[in-house]
Amino acid sequence: MADETPSSLQPPAPASQDSQPPTMPTVTKSDSPSITQKDEIPAPPPETPDAQDSDSKVTEESSPAPAATAESRSLASMMQRDGSASPPLTTTEAEESEVAEKSSTSKEEVVVAEVVKDKEEEKQIQEKKIPQTLISFKEESNKVSDLLDVERNALLELKQLVQDALNAHQFTSPPPPPPPPEQQEKQEVQTTQENPEVEAESDVSTELTPPAPKEEEESKAQEQEIPKKETLEEAPKVTIPAEEVSIWGIPLLKDDRSDVILLKFLRARDFKVRDAFVMLKNTIKWRKEFDIDTLLDEDLGDDLDKVVFMHEHDREGHPVCYNVYGEFQNKGLYQNTFSDEEKRNKFLRWRIQFLERSIRKLDFRPGGINTIFQVNDLKNSPGPGKRELRIATKQALQLLQDNYPEFVAKQVFVNVPWWYIAFYTMISPFMTQRTKSKFVFAGPAKSAETLFKYISPEQVPIQYGGLSVDYCDCNPEFTVADAATEITLKPATKHTVEIVIYEKCVIVWELRVIGWEVSYGAEFAPDAKDQYTVVIRKRTKMAPTHEPVVNSCFKVDELGKLLLTIDNPTTKKKKLIYRFNVKPYFE
Repeated sequence: MADETPSSLQPPAPASQDSQPPTMPTVTKSDSPSITQKDEIPAPPPETPDAQDSDSKVTEESSPAPAATAESRSLASMMQRDGSASPPLTTTEAEESEVAEKSSTSKEEVVVAEVVKDKEEEKQIQEKKIPQTLISFKEESNKVSDLLDVERNALLELKQLVQDALNAHQFTSPPPPPPPPEQQEKQEVQTTQENPEVEAESDVSTELTPPAPKEEEESKAQEQEIPKKETLEEAPKVTIPAEEVSIWGIPLLKDDRSDVILLKFLRARDFKVRDAFVMLKNTIKWRKEFDIDTLLDEDLGDDLDKVVFMHEHDREGHPVCYNVYGEFQNKGLYQNTFSDEEKRNKFLRWRIQFLERSIRKLDFRPGGINTIFQVNDLKNSPGPGKRELRIATKQALQLLQDNYPEFVAKQVFVNVPWWYIAFYTMISPFMTQRTKSKFVFAGPAKSAETLFKYISPEQVPIQYGGLSVDYCDCNPEFTVADAATEITLKPATKHTVEIVIYEKCVIVWELRVIGWEVSYGAEFAPDAKDQYTVVIRKRTKMAPTHEPVVNSCFKVDELGKLLLTIDNPTTKKKKLIYRFNVKPYFE
C-alpha cells in the first residue's frame, strides 16, 4: 500500500463518573561495573648536560659540506610544508611511542572484536524474534505554521504549479481545439503583412526597380498599420475561467484543507515538488477514469462487511479499520470474490468504495485527524499459494500506493503466522524506512496486549481481547464511554479488586482475563462486623473455551466492599480487564 490503506470516524469523549462518588476501586495483591582506563606512558627523563655537550661536540666535529647543507635545507622546507615542524625523536622516545602504538592498537582490536561479537549475537537473537521496526513512526503536523522553511517553500511552489494547471485546464479538460479556418486565414494575412520583406524575397523577378523614396515608404507603412489595428479591435478578448477540481470532497486551492491534501503528496515524494505534482495529476486522472463520484453511490452488496470494517478509535482519535483475512477461508466467499477477473474487479471497486467513504468522514482541517489506524488480522489467513488472492491483493496495493498517499497512521499486524514473517523479511529491503516505521507485528499470544498499547480496551472488539461489542441490545449496561481498567496478573499470584460502596445502589460490572486459565470469584463484604460475607459468584476455574466476558450485577442495601478475586496458577502473565457502573437503588 502506498504506505497507506485507509478508512474513518472520531471517538466520543469518555463520560466522567464524577456524579457517582460512592465507588472507588482499589487493588490489593496477595501474595559491579568495571571502568577501563587508558594506560599512561611515563614521560622520558630529561636530558643531562653531559648528553647535550656530547651532542654539540659531535655536531662540531662533523661539519657538513655545502651540498649537504643545501640538501638538508630542502628537506627542512619539505617538512615545513607537510606540517611536521616537531623536532626529531630521541631513541628512547621512539621506543616508547612504538610501545604506545602497539598497546593502543591491541586495545582497539579487542574493542572491535567485542563489538563484532556483540553485534553477531544481537543479530542472531533478532532473527529469532518477530520483526520489529527500529524507529517508531510519529505523525507529522499538518499545520503550515509548524512546517520547516524548506517544506513551506515546497508547499508554496506546489500550489503555484497547481494554480497554473487549473488556469490552463490541464487536470481534467482536454486541450483547446484548433482555431476555425477563417481565423487561420486572418492569421496568415497578418503574418504576410508583418513580413513583407520575406514575400519580396520569395518573388522571382528579374526586373531591377529603383529604391522608393523614404516618404513613400512611411506612407505605405502607415496604411498597413491601420487595418492591423482595426482587426485587433474587432477581435473580442475571451477569458477562460480556471477549472475547479475536487479530491476526496475537498476543492483544490479553495481553503486551508487543500494544503493538508497537498502535504500528503509532498510527503509521499519526500518534498520533491515536481514528483508530487506529477503524482497529483496522475491521481486526478485515475479518479476520473475510475469514475469515483459514481462509485460512491453504487450498491455492491454486503458480502464483505466482515472482511473489512471500521470500529471505534485509537487513543489519539484515529478511526480504526480492521482487515480480517481469515474470512476468506470460507470457500464460497473466496470463489465469489476472486474466481475470475470480473469478480476481482468488483472486489477492487468495493474496496475503493469502502476507502472513499471512510476518507470522506476524516477531518482535513489543519490539526484535524485525517489518517486511519489499520489492524490486519492474519489468523487463518490464506497463504501466499492462493494465486487469485495474490493477484487481487497486488492490484489493490498498487492502486492504494499510487493514489492514496499518507492515509495510514499505523499498520498493526496481529495473529502473525510464521510464513508471513518469512514473507516480510523478503520484502522489507524494498520498503522505505518511513513505511517500515509504521509497521507493528504481534504473534497470537501478544495480539491483545499490543492492541491495548494503541487502543483502549473498551474500544477494542471482544474477538481481539477488548470489551467493545456492536451496537445492539446485548450489552445495554456499558458503552465505549465507560473506561476500563487494565491489570497485569503475575504468574502464580492472586489478585483481589476492591470496589468500595458508600450508599445503597445496584452495581453492575464486567470482567475478562485474556485467555482465562484462572479461577474467578466475587463476594460482598459488609462493613458491619455482625454481618456475614455474601458469596455472589462461587470460585470457579475459567477455561479458554468459556465466554470471553463475564457480566454480573448485585443489589447493595448496606455499606461494604465488592471483592473480585482472580487466582492465576499458571507460569504466564495474564491481562485482567474490568469496569463497573453504579445505578440507583429501587426497593
